[in-house]
Amino acid sequence: TYTAFRVSLGELKNFLFFVFALILIFDCFLCSYSKVLCIAFEVLQGLQYMNKHGIVHRALSPHNILLDQKGHIKLAKFGLYHMTAHGDDVDFPIGYPSYLAPEVIAQGIFKSTDHMSSEKPLPSGPKSDVWSLGIVLFELCVFFFFLDCVDDTVIVLAEEHGCLDIIKELPENVIDLLKKCLTFHPTKRPTPTELMKDEVFSEVSPLYTPFIEPASLFSSSLRCADLTLPEDISQLYKDISSDYLAERSIEEVYYLWCLAGGDLEKELVNKEIIRSKPPICTLPNFLFEDGESFGQGRDRSSLLDDTTVTLSLCQLRNRLKDVGGEAFYPLLEDDQSNLPHSNSNNELSAAATLPLIIRERDTEYQLNRIILFDRLLKAYPYKKNQIWKEARIDIPPLMRGLTWAALLGVEGAIHAKYDAIDKDTPIPTDRQIEVDIPRCHQYDELLSSPEGHAKFRRVLKAWVVSHPDLVYWQGLDSLCAPFLYLNFNNEALAYACMSAFIPKYLYNFFLKDNSHVIQEYLTVFSQMIAFHDPELSNHLNEIGFIPDVSTQLGSNMPSLLNLPFLQRESLSLFCKTVF
Repeated sequence: TYTAFRVSLGELKNFLFFVFALILIFDCFLCSYSKVLCIAFEVLQGLQYMNKHGIVHRALSPHNILLDQKGHIKLAKFGLYHMTAHGDDVDFPIGYPSYLAPEVIAQGIFKSTDHMSSEKPLPSGPKSDVWSLGIVLFELCVFFFFLDCVDDTVIVLAEEHGCLDIIKELPENVIDLLKKCLTFHPTKRPTPTELMKDEVFSEVSPLYTPFIEPASLFSSSLRCADLTLPEDISQLYKDISSDYLAERSIEEVYYLWCLAGGDLEKELVNKEIIRSKPPICTLPNFLFEDGESFGQGRDRSSLLDDTTVTLSLCQLRNRLKDVGGEAFYPLLEDDQSNLPHSNSNNELSAAATLPLIIRERDTEYQLNRIILFDRLLKAYPYKKNQIWKEARIDIPPLMRGLTWAALLGVEGAIHAKYDAIDKDTPIPTDRQIEVDIPRCHQYDELLSSPEGHAKFRRVLKAWVVSHPDLVYWQGLDSLCAPFLYLNFNNEALAYACMSAFIPKYLYNFFLKDNSHVIQEYLTVFSQMIAFHDPELSNHLNEIGFIPDVSTQLGSNMPSLLNLPFLQRESLSLFCKTVF
């Protein structure tokens, strides 16, 4: 088995999927028929979970069905179809031809640039994955792999009728499963959810615990109802050979891997996944003086590289070699230290006194802080006071989004509330939102992307619709930006954070007539300047400087330029804060 990450790679970083300790399913053993049913049921469980989140695999094949060390199925490379707008953003087909459903092959490759939007076919649905699963199960039963014969269609057709004897020997329930998966008409083909309820799995389904959607972190329902605790928590880290790092989430391990010196782009270059071409090779064939060019355009149909690359964890493990098992299970009631215990606790205590920028780059320190905040957030709101206490020290960048939500007091069924808001009906504010979003957020690649713009529109519109007594003022999108950036894949949480922040720190700021509110803010800032820099405050009074929304700085600029440098800087900061 592989003890490092298994990584499925495309041309871009966004096409990366990390899988722990996995081995390819067809490299390990030939399956018995009962095992075939178990494999089918576990794959259907994965497909059902993906479908609930609006994702269709569309590239299901033996290469993407993996086994962990316990023999359970893990699906890989399932995001390409979803992230490329159902294949519209790329020029290569998504999925292996031998495993694609008939309706997928029949519609061919559609490019929106070559057709009217009304001609665009519907995206593939969950039933297309059921067909792919049927082909995979057929291969398992007859030990004949279509994928190896993709380049020679004649061989595939010649062998097509050479396995009838094997098919006849299959158990009736397996044959029934194959027939249902390989139903030609998609309207008659079952979905993964429907197929899981079929009688064919009557003997297999009791072996698996039904998946229960975990309670949301900010839900008011009990999250510890089904929690099983060990009698002695110290036994969790007594086993020296235990791989505690493997118990952490993929996001955490990848974040720590980068802190320990991991460079993804360098790894891809070393494996020749990313290749650079001399500029002369990228020029068009003919280029005229007026700038018009002719010739063969760049062929992008082969940009997808399906190579699997292993990212070594040796450097990360070496960096964390002094971290004991007890560091992965910190005692939240221990008031003697803000940091989890480890074999190098003295180093951690020393690191806590270093500047924040250094602490955020310290691998061991970040591991301990991430684990601590993860435990505290899972105990929210019971541990809200301790979250405040630890946040005053620092917040791990990886945990910043959830921590901010906890500090803002976000609670309740935030997803249900967000989903219930009408974000589609046009409103008068739509035009201003459409103007503000593209021009104000080019500083970040994620927020300036088309998907980022769409999320901005939905979150801002949800806030405007759900607060009819308030209005959209220019700048609300900038207030939304940090919450959306930290919760890019959780719009409901971004909306909940912004909704909790505004009444707490910008009360009545977004009223239709907010002149008196702004005047209050200006008065407070004037008093702050008088307290922190009396000389500057006196000078502003002498020149008749009155803070206002339309303060005429131009007429007072000669007098302001006579101020000492530090006072000019204070005034500059004051004006930026107010205006």
